[in-house]
Amino acid sequence: MSPYLRYSDGEGNVFEDTTLYACGRSGHYIQPVPAEDWIVLPEGGSLYELPGRRGVGVDVRTGELRECQLGWAMAAFIPPAHTGLLMAAYTSAEDAEVLPLFCYTAVGWNEADDEFYVTAVRIESDIRQEADGFDETKVTTGVAELIAKYPNNRVVEHLANNCALTYECPAARNYFMGRWECPIPSSPACNSNCLGCISLQPEDEVIVSTQDRLQFKPSAGEIVEYTVPHLMNAPYPIVSFGQGCEGEPLLMWEMIQEAILQIRKFTDKGSININTNASKPAAVKALCEAGLDSIRVSTNSFQEALYTPYYRPNNYQFEDIIESIKVVNSYGGWTSINYFVFPGVTDSVAEYEALRKVIKETGLKMIQWRNFNIDPDWYLKRIDLEDPGECLGVKQLMDLIKEEFPHIKYGYFNPPIERINGNYEMDFAH
Repeated sequence: MSPYLRYSDGEGNVFEDTTLYACGRSGHYIQPVPAEDWIVLPEGGSLYELPGRRGVGVDVRTGELRECQLGWAMAAFIPPAHTGLLMAAYTSAEDAEVLPLFCYTAVGWNEADDEFYVTAVRIESDIRQEADGFDETKVTTGVAELIAKYPNNRVVEHLANNCALTYECPAARNYFMGRWECPIPSSPACNSNCLGCISLQPEDEVIVSTQDRLQFKPSAGEIVEYTVPHLMNAPYPIVSFGQGCEGEPLLMWEMIQEAILQIRKFTDKGSININTNASKPAAVKALCEAGLDSIRVSTNSFQEALYTPYYRPNNYQFEDIIESIKVVNSYGGWTSINYFVFPGVTDSVAEYEALRKVIKETGLKMIQWRNFNIDPDWYLKRIDLEDPGECLGVKQLMDLIKEEFPHIKYGYFNPPIERINGNYEMDFAH
């Protein structure tokens, strides 16, 4: 049975409307949800009230779409490793405030098992950001120990007090637990002006950043000091330049080049990755020559007409990101895209064809199907997208790409070298 629509009374209380089945949204359009597309809300997920918005569901008696007038609409934030298939369905009042920078997945409630359900799939087997995998005592102990070990290292201090303890960044918390992927924030500046930037928004913008941006330029020495021990001692170790708390790391490529060269003088263990907008192919080439193992390129679209109004690039072109992927593959590196999934746009036929073209041209190896953290209405208005055209559905898009390009790996995180080197479906344990 389809789950029922849930609504909020505006005071933190949630209720079900048993006259309406929950439905979802694709682009501008609201639609029923196939029963197989609902899964139990994963642990670590959250429920959001959407002020100024009324939920829309399917009338259990007539089968027609109808507003719920009992309270505010609700949506779910689904945790990492899961990709949303449909967004929450609602209508908005004219004075509704723009929503914060989170994802808004369709949610319902199943009376039979007393569970919340969301429209999503698990796209990643890696458990590195599972909610129950974090031990607060180990995090705080690790922070104290590493701050004491590196008392003059500004990057470690930033990761400790800003990322791990204030914003509870999963990557930073994993670093202080001594495992897996270690973040390397490295640039306070950026050459994009992304609408949904999570670390810096103009003062006159209607939305605010969810965290503070890095305020200094790290030195290669600071980076080498704490990343080498991580690579030498952590299980499945990765060190990654380019984090949500900074600008564009390629603007600091000379420093990063020096850091990579120094790291590899100490150890050949693990992998060195960069998360980037891929705006400087020549810099990417220099980093590959220094020893960069992998790149993850973030994009909302491979259609330039949608990419440019979102990223609003300074001094680079859309073609540069394609060239950077080609460069890394030419050096035998691992290439991923951090693909912002927006149901009703990402799964359009036009985007599907653009993605196929990029895979063919570049030899892309992996798609990280990431949920797009943005107010749906605000985003569509800001990129001026009235009609994306025919849509396939997110699951069908995934199936079609996999069928045509069986070498492409799907996931949510940067894979460790053990996966890259052939054991991609390796077992993971806490």
